[in-house]
Amino acid sequence: MFTYDLHQVPYSRYGSFLVVSPLKKQGDLEEGIYIRTVHGGDNSHGAVFKLELIHEGEAVSCQTIASPESVRLLAAEGYAECCITGELTMQLLSCGIDIRLTLVCGGYDYASPMKDGRWEVNHFSTESRFMLESVSGELAVDAPWSGTKCSHVIAELRKDAESGLAEVKLEQFWTVRPPVRVTRMMEACKREAGNEYREWLSRTLPSDGKWSEARKLAAYITWSCVVPKRGMLTRPAMYMSKNWMTNIWSWDHCFNAMALIRHQPQLAWDQLMIFFDAQDESGALPDFINDKYALWNCCKPPIHGWTLNWMMERSGWIGKEKLAEIYEPLVRWTNWWFEERDDNGNDIPEYQHGNDSGWDNSTVFRFGGPIETPDLCAFLILQCEAIAKVAHELGKTDEGREWEHRAKSLTDRLVERFWDGTSLCAWVRDEQLERGGDSLLLYMPVILGKRLPEPLFRHLVAGLAEEGRFLTEHGFATESVGSSYYSPDGYWRGPIWAPVMMLLADGLASAGEHELARTAAERFCRMASVSGMAENYNALTGEGLRDRAFTWTSSVFLILANEYASKEHFSTV
Repeated sequence: MFTYDLHQVPYSRYGSFLVVSPLKKQGDLEEGIYIRTVHGGDNSHGAVFKLELIHEGEAVSCQTIASPESVRLLAAEGYAECCITGELTMQLLSCGIDIRLTLVCGGYDYASPMKDGRWEVNHFSTESRFMLESVSGELAVDAPWSGTKCSHVIAELRKDAESGLAEVKLEQFWTVRPPVRVTRMMEACKREAGNEYREWLSRTLPSDGKWSEARKLAAYITWSCVVPKRGMLTRPAMYMSKNWMTNIWSWDHCFNAMALIRHQPQLAWDQLMIFFDAQDESGALPDFINDKYALWNCCKPPIHGWTLNWMMERSGWIGKEKLAEIYEPLVRWTNWWFEERDDNGNDIPEYQHGNDSGWDNSTVFRFGGPIETPDLCAFLILQCEAIAKVAHELGKTDEGREWEHRAKSLTDRLVERFWDGTSLCAWVRDEQLERGGDSLLLYMPVILGKRLPEPLFRHLVAGLAEEGRFLTEHGFATESVGSSYYSPDGYWRGPIWAPVMMLLADGLASAGEHELARTAAERFCRMASVSGMAENYNALTGEGLRDRAFTWTSSVFLILANEYASKEHFSTV
């Protein structure tokens, strides 16, 4: 079975909110391995129990071996194993050693015994309840009452004197106590989890053999980051990570949908449509959602038309029924930009903040907003074209022609507003952005390809092809490495990001610039195969930065390795 580094990639399973992962010291939280829940989004670390191996009453050090089947904790005196056995359940088995679960206590947290021998733990801190049930061995719980809560909750699973084994079942719930269920053998649970992962891997985009291990990792990350339909989540949802980015953002989901469309079309469609399920009546999409709430303080760029068209070109599964489902929501999302984000009334929508673009702190936004940028126009042009295509498919011929006209008109406005014959610019509060930074953002309109005037298109390609400016040995830096604003870990002021790589590789390939697209994709895939599926990467060293268990990075790696990084296409369209 494939294994991975638990200190980079958390252990979880498709369809579960439960996670096992190490956490560093944070305030009163001690460093250690924790059982966590990602219910409720990224407003906290989600830690529920600190997990320790105990020998003669003292915690002992251990090593971890993580796989899709389980996490095994190895000590000199024995071992323990954790297996997520269902959407809300986990089993822990120990051999030759005891297990200690220490609740991460906050206000009102408590544990109370039940007549059937189980213990109920009410964890206000994560807005969840947990049931602990001994399967074998002795479950001893110390939970002294202190005013309005327990001062601490420590549960110890002590091994059976004869067999040396002990096993406990943990179940997450919210309202009704779960019934006592027949407990399955740990080995059977592990086989089920392993088989489920292998089935997912078999439906993961194929690629050249040199990416084999990275493909397994990307498949595991995407598989294990799916959480069930619950609360605000109207469909099964692939979170960005189960480390700490435990939400879905309204452009991240597009790349995950794209990686799934060939072999898991219904799940792909769920990823694309989940934000339209949460759409405001104005047409706006939230910035992010989780099972508990949606955030509306900003949004993300309208790449959904580009995404839909890309998916339609690669799957005949998206028929008229699905197109009818997305048509009106996509129209309202597009109109929202023209109606609510055009403060000066010049028919060119604006970003109000860098977060709205997805490029949070790009140098383009160093003077604030509202700001008109050519990338937003480019996304909206492709979105208008996608709407036109769908309208024609649905027999809405007049509407289709209207959207084609809007796309052409906006293309003309883009050239008129942003192109001076030598370079593209941006406008901040009706004043042209001062030169100084050198952001890749201004090169994103290359995705329009030959829709642009030849001199403009060639300018963009030349800028992208220049070695040591944006193009590095690992892909495209988001700020030129020669810029005074460049920072190795500057978020959108230097590091390489997967979504940018996907958009640019596809744009270049679609415009016939196959060699440059292939070069960039190959470099990115090589980097990810070494540095993991990170949130972003140091553009000069290729080092993975921040979270190394990101799904949109995994999805982009899978797509690029399958279709763009080689002359051979490894999947049947």
